[in-house]
Amino acid sequence: MAIVDLNKKEYTKNQYSKVIDTTFSQLTNSSTVQFENVPVISVEEFFSNYQEIFFRIPKFGDVNSHEYLLKTSQEYIGDSEQNDDTIQALIEEITELRQENLELNKQLANGGNS
Repeated sequence: MAIVDLNKKEYTKNQYSKVIDTTFSQLTNSSTVQFENVPVISVEEFFSNYQEIFFRIPKFGDVNSHEYLLKTSQEYIGDSEQNDDTIQALIEEITELRQENLELNKQLANGGNS
């Protein structure tokens, strides 16, 4: 059987902050963009800029398109799938009502005989 020596180092409250790095620097990617020099615009400025370039934005595309904005906004808002289910149910109901209407009109055209 192997013998394993375990050593435990203890630090006081004052020593801890000097010895242990608590900045989470190991969790960041060195190629990560630094946001310090990126200008921050207000929501009003964003929408003003958006209106100015609206027609220059491609309709479709995985990124930088109206399609991308729509998809990401729907994901953020949520319930997109629930809305799709509601729309589909309403379409099916309209189809059934149209069929019933057609059958009733046929009956009226035949003099009310079923």
